[in-house]
Amino acid sequence: MLGFLSARQAGVDDPLRLRRAESTRRVLSLKLNPDREVDRIHGNGINTIDIDAIEGRYMLSGGADGVIVIYDLENHSGKQQYTCRAVRTVGRSSRHVHKFSVETVQWYPYDTGMFVSSSFDKTMKVWDTETLKPAEVFEFEGNVYSHHLSPIARKHSLIAVGTKNPKIQLCDLKSGSRIHVLQGHRAEVLAVRWSPRYENILATSSADSKVNIWDVRRASGSLFTLDQHNGEKSKASSQAENTAHNGRVNGLCFTSDGLYLLTTGTDDRMRLWNSATGENTLVNYGKVCNESRKRLQLSVSHGCSPEFVFVPCGSSVAVYALHTGELITMLRGHYNNVDCCEFHPDYQELYSGGKDGNLLAWVPVVRTADVEEEPNGENERFELNGKSPPF
Repeated sequence: MLGFLSARQAGVDDPLRLRRAESTRRVLSLKLNPDREVDRIHGNGINTIDIDAIEGRYMLSGGADGVIVIYDLENHSGKQQYTCRAVRTVGRSSRHVHKFSVETVQWYPYDTGMFVSSSFDKTMKVWDTETLKPAEVFEFEGNVYSHHLSPIARKHSLIAVGTKNPKIQLCDLKSGSRIHVLQGHRAEVLAVRWSPRYENILATSSADSKVNIWDVRRASGSLFTLDQHNGEKSKASSQAENTAHNGRVNGLCFTSDGLYLLTTGTDDRMRLWNSATGENTLVNYGKVCNESRKRLQLSVSHGCSPEFVFVPCGSSVAVYALHTGELITMLRGHYNNVDCCEFHPDYQELYSGGKDGNLLAWVPVVRTADVEEEPNGENERFELNGKSPPF
């Protein structure tokens, strides 16, 4: 670390190199923090969490009990040991609460005054954070598995929604109506994700084993369908269509620069794709346990070198090197299956939620101070400088 600081001070290294090195060190030292707890509010499992991108201070969680909770992640106590308090709750006593399991929650990307939730009660609600009342309610014909707002869009305010119906719905926040339908899947749509690089590019995954990439400005169908074989199917294969996995594809996540897309499926595989060409990079992550029939929320680090991917794997969170597929570590602490995890890029922390109803904070181990050996006397100080004392 002292070498990085000296090189930065002398102008030899780009300041970004020091930042990446320290971010990487912090991710590699993630441990369950005994000094930090998160209020336990949910009576059942936690399906989804989201940290706001504006301040990085507030976290949303949605549970199988239909409850939505907002947590304040800041330490206001001034003590090392503290609890992240629940500051607002849409509980079972609220007349606006979702009737069934909440599958996805997301902050509005530009303002914490609004967030969006979707549920198995066939609705998606746009909430006013201050009053905790829905400003808009979208109703669908089937269970809602996933929704997503673009983190970068300036020219549209569309929410992509994946439901039990194979058609992807595009809802407009401005008009409060469903304005477009994307057709291309043959089974329920389990995950949807906007590209963080191009505001009109959308990725969707389904129980039909397919992952489609769309340009929502086009009306003629998807740009392409990801093919796990890169167009080189075996002669014995009787498949007529491209498939990304050999099972339900229930996890989608772009890298922070939008250049790559990660997918997970119930075939116990995770794949990394070039998002521009749709090419399977053939990174081998080994067996990634995945028995979930619903959406699985994985997360990718930001600002590290190399980057890491965090994926729920049974009752643990597996940490892999993104581009090599190496299993770095398994974060163990939950008592039941983990359904969601979210990386906090500002502090290189990770939050995870599972069927045990717990939200756990994984925090970097604090670096021990680098102490230089102090010279004992004046003579030694001069000798260290290669000079003789003046007397």
